[in-house]
Amino acid sequence: MAGGTISRGNRAGSGRVRRAPRRAMSEINITPFVDVMLVLLIIFMVAAPLLTVGVPVELPKTAATALPSEDEEPLTISLTVDGLIMIQKTEIPMEDLIIRLRAIAAERTDDKVFLRADGAIPYETVMQVMGALSAGGFGNIGLVTESGGPTLTGEGQ
Repeated sequence: MAGGTISRGNRAGSGRVRRAPRRAMSEINITPFVDVMLVLLIIFMVAAPLLTVGVPVELPKTAATALPSEDEEPLTISLTVDGLIMIQKTEIPMEDLIIRLRAIAAERTDDKVFLRADGAIPYETVMQVMGALSAGGFGNIGLVTESGGPTLTGEGQ
C-alpha cells in the first residue's frame, strides 16, 4: 500500500521537488487606496460645514449676491448685538482692535476682510470698526448680509 503518497515524477536524489522561482506580482491592488479615499471624502464632507465662523449675529437682509471665494481663509470680524467685537471667534476689546489687525495684516497676503454686524448695531459703531479695519491695513472690506432681503424696487420680499 502506498498510504496516500503521490508520485511527483522525476525527483532529484535528495527528495526535494524543484520548483520554478516565483515572480513578483505586477498588478497594483487599488482597493485599499479607494477605501481610504472614500473615508477621507466622507470626513471632509462632514467637517467642512463646521469650519465656518460660528458667532451668532442677526445679519441684515439685502438683495446683494455673494462674493466669490478666495484661496486664503477669509478674515471675519463680527459685531454682536451685545457690543462685542470678534475676530473669527476671539473676542477683542475695541482699544486693541487696530493693534491686532496690524499684526494679522502683516501675516496675510490678502487685505480682504468680511465685516458681519448685527442689524441692531448703531451705524456709528459699524463705521468706527470700518475705520479701524482701514487703519489696521485692511482696505478691502466686504459687508456680510443675508440674501433674499428687500430691494429698492420692492421685489425679493
